[in-house]
Amino acid sequence: MRIRLALLVCLIFSVGPIVPSFAADRYALVIGNAKYPDAEAPLKEPINDARDVADELKRDGFSVETGLNLTGEQMRRAFDKLYGQIKPGSVALIFFSGFGVQSQANRQSYMIPVDAQIWTEPDVRRDGFSLEIVLGEINSRGAGVKIALLDASRRNPFERRFRSFSAGLAPVIAPNGTLVMYSAALSSVVPDNGGDHSLFVQELLKEIRVPDLAAEETLNRTRVGVTRASRGEQVPWISSSLAEDFSFVGRASGPVATLPQPNPIPLPRYDPLPPKVDPLPPRADIPVPLNDKPVPLNEKPVPLNDKPIALNDKPDKPVDNFNNNNNNNNEGTALALADDPTIKSLTAKLNDNPDDASALYRRGQVYASKGAYNLAIRDFDDSIRLNPRDVEAYNNRCWARTVVGDLPAALRDCNEALRLRPNFVDALDSRGLVNLKSGQTKNAIADFDAALKINPRLTSSLYGRGLARQRNGSISEGDLDINNAKAMDPNIVKEFESYGVR
Repeated sequence: MRIRLALLVCLIFSVGPIVPSFAADRYALVIGNAKYPDAEAPLKEPINDARDVADELKRDGFSVETGLNLTGEQMRRAFDKLYGQIKPGSVALIFFSGFGVQSQANRQSYMIPVDAQIWTEPDVRRDGFSLEIVLGEINSRGAGVKIALLDASRRNPFERRFRSFSAGLAPVIAPNGTLVMYSAALSSVVPDNGGDHSLFVQELLKEIRVPDLAAEETLNRTRVGVTRASRGEQVPWISSSLAEDFSFVGRASGPVATLPQPNPIPLPRYDPLPPKVDPLPPRADIPVPLNDKPVPLNEKPVPLNDKPIALNDKPDKPVDNFNNNNNNNNEGTALALADDPTIKSLTAKLNDNPDDASALYRRGQVYASKGAYNLAIRDFDDSIRLNPRDVEAYNNRCWARTVVGDLPAALRDCNEALRLRPNFVDALDSRGLVNLKSGQTKNAIADFDAALKINPRLTSSLYGRGLARQRNGSISEGDLDINNAKAMDPNIVKEFESYGVR
């Protein structure tokens, strides 16, 4: 399946009590990231929005650092510089516009640099910058008031590369004295309006310029403006623990500094988080999850992918046209994709170390995202051979086999994933799809119910349960599930159609 998700992130930290002498220093970091190699085209809004916000903050007495299209190392240096400027009681403000991703593992939101390599959820925590960590660091340096405004609710190209994902941003656990605003509701996304400025920033700048407004009132008015202009389709979210008065409008102007833009000074990348740990060994005391027709475990484990990915090289029955023109064209497809920069990088790693399971897995994901399903399966086969107890590999192979119609084998994989990790929400969701396509609607409903108890916003399970309920005769309940799922993710219908489910 094509991976098409885009998300825009905007962050603002404003701090500083209003006193007659305007004693507190004000510092602002403004970042606009637009040129992500994984996106189909550069984002139009972040650069213009960042420049306009920076100009306004200069007028309001902030010393501003501006950075456009920053890599991870540049962002790290920018944050470090901001941290170093903060003194007890000073004001710290951050604006970030670009892509952001919510991690389900720790329910935090991450700002993504332009050079991030994200193919699994741990990559988000490795390459991204956590809002909570940034707020905590600013607080530890003594900033008096922290304000974070995140226009982070745009679909991005990363999230559907791993099955465990939630759209939009997560609630933030922030220190006292913090005002946080998201440009849309929690776990919600808004479409790119295709313009030169985001609706959120337009309304924000309009309200910031109103004199004598407390910051909370400024943001409340911004929320009202965005909600009205979008006719209720975009409703910003606000959380505040401010304990003192603060206004964006200041009485002094500070110096302006600009971070280096397109050609950063080469610096070593920061150390990544440790690679994912092998799953726990199977427990004999945990039964294989219930299903109509339990099937023995597949003798030859295979790998996974997060969303629709592939099938066996020679399936018994090609289904849903996923394999058309693929079975005999591996060499041609490989040549056509050989110049893809990510594939080239991963292939170079594998030339140096053919047993690099992580590189095999990621390259398989890239192949899958581009429709080269047989090539993806080959890499997943090798990846699972190197790590034959990877529970996520069983889950993703279950999903892939379901898409191409190899349902008995898919069921075996999902059952094994749930044996290795009981209540694994992704495997419950995948097995629900297996049962849905197999006509086992009661089993499908049970699996989707179990998944939704763990993650009530798992759109694929909500939509799948709706279809299963309709087929089981519960039309009104099914319609409700389907409508709720479509409201959460307008692309869910096309997604299921790509799985061969209508």
